[in-house]
Amino acid sequence: MATTRRYGDGCAIATALDQVGERWALLVVRELLLGPKRFTDLQEGLPNAGPKILAQRLKELDSAGIVVRRTLPPPAASQVYELTDRGAQLEDVVVALGRWGAGGTDPVSADSAMLRLRSLFAPQRREPWTATYEVRLGRQRFTVEVADGDLVHMSRGEPRDRADVIIESDSDTLAGVVGDGPALPKAIDDGRLTITGDDRAGHRLFKAAQS
Repeated sequence: MATTRRYGDGCAIATALDQVGERWALLVVRELLLGPKRFTDLQEGLPNAGPKILAQRLKELDSAGIVVRRTLPPPAASQVYELTDRGAQLEDVVVALGRWGAGGTDPVSADSAMLRLRSLFAPQRREPWTATYEVRLGRQRFTVEVADGDLVHMSRGEPRDRADVIIESDSDTLAGVVGDGPALPKAIDDGRLTITGDDRAGHRLFKAAQS
């Protein structure tokens, strides 16, 4: 179990909440869905969670077999947190919650903005396309791959090969235009979002993620 506070209920939902029901727990999972992060990176993504609370949640999630800490090989040699295979199984839960709760106005992290894109993306079977995207949100870099009209991959970091499209913005702007068609041209006109490369593929990505 993650904490000493339990529901004492044999229902599978209660059992799951025993492990990830504490405040910030699922948001820690959200921040790690797209790849490992250092403690300081997690703090940046969850600025309202104090370091003591964050450390406690990580300890609980580690105890539950959801998160693991490892040391990167040299020259980095820094410690990062990442999801275990069991933790990665929470992806569908987090994405579904994001879809259900879409529409908030509070600031969002880069990972949250990217997961909003994933949660609202609908496969485009009638007009499929294939493209690799590099999304730049401040200093954060993400890779998105669409194949035959379906979003097949999203991760933290730059694409291995040259991207067909580079999208540059900030997390709040990206979250705002995903699911809101009229917001995209305004963000482009205002210079808050740019699409470089295959412009048509860039716009199709956003068109496929309308709520």
